[in-house]
Amino acid sequence: MTQPSLNYVNCPDANGGHRMAYWQWGQPDAGHVIVCAHGLSRQGRDFDVLAQSLCDQGEKREGGVRIICPDVAGRGASDWLKDPMGYQVPAYAADMLAMLGQVHGQAPITTLDWVGTSMGGLIGIILCGQPGLPLPVPVRKLVLNDVGPAIQWQALVRIGQYLGLAGEFESVQAAADAMWAVSTGFGPHTPEQWLALSQHMVKPVSDAPGSKYRLHYDPAMAIPFRQATEEATQQGAAALWQLYDNIKAQTLLIRGANSDLLNPDTAKAMTERGPHARLVEFPGVGHAPTLIADDQVAAVKGFLFS
Repeated sequence: MTQPSLNYVNCPDANGGHRMAYWQWGQPDAGHVIVCAHGLSRQGRDFDVLAQSLCDQGEKREGGVRIICPDVAGRGASDWLKDPMGYQVPAYAADMLAMLGQVHGQAPITTLDWVGTSMGGLIGIILCGQPGLPLPVPVRKLVLNDVGPAIQWQALVRIGQYLGLAGEFESVQAAADAMWAVSTGFGPHTPEQWLALSQHMVKPVSDAPGSKYRLHYDPAMAIPFRQATEEATQQGAAALWQLYDNIKAQTLLIRGANSDLLNPDTAKAMTERGPHARLVEFPGVGHAPTLIADDQVAAVKGFLFS
């Protein structure tokens, strides 16, 4: 597998700004750009398998393809925010505009697609549902991975029980084992697949030999998450439905058949209104498909390159 390049973009905020990291795959000057945005406690290297497959497909097409996988603020190689209340989806969307502006300046974007898992999908809805935003070009195709305007409150409660509470680990394998205990909804993975997903989820606590490991993200991002209420979540859903109804991009909705975050009724409604998403469900998977299984990769790749 080839390796991506690590890049940074400076993003404004109320406390002097922060740097957001993003991983770039493929042809550096390709006009066709695909952004892959991760879930709440994840990071951009989640998409290694999908990005490699998209690059392989892009090499068969004139001009190639550029894959951009951001580490959303507070995650991965990105800066932690000085004010934890900045860990909000609208702020993340603003950071994505800054990133796309930089990417466009380096080589013009002529075709823009968006793949968003969970939180990354919500960011995509915000960007696609407001035609006046300064995107380089409108999003052509949108993939929403196990997320929609209405989110099940009990799923948020479940996530809040472990968010930011992991502590330290003796090894990457120990961290992988601990993460699997709260991530079985991702569906079947081989030990090798899970370890590959997990290795970018931790960082050494220090530079000392034999250092323990901690999760890659700022634990403080749990503060605004835990302040959310069921009533506020329902109000947010009404606003997100309005944005969803404005989406013009061709839309693919992926759902884990056992998902506790995206229920069947919401998924069905998403096929009947707004962009009339095409729905693909994967049995034996909950929240959220990791897009590394062959059938999941094929669904995304087929949609983006059809």
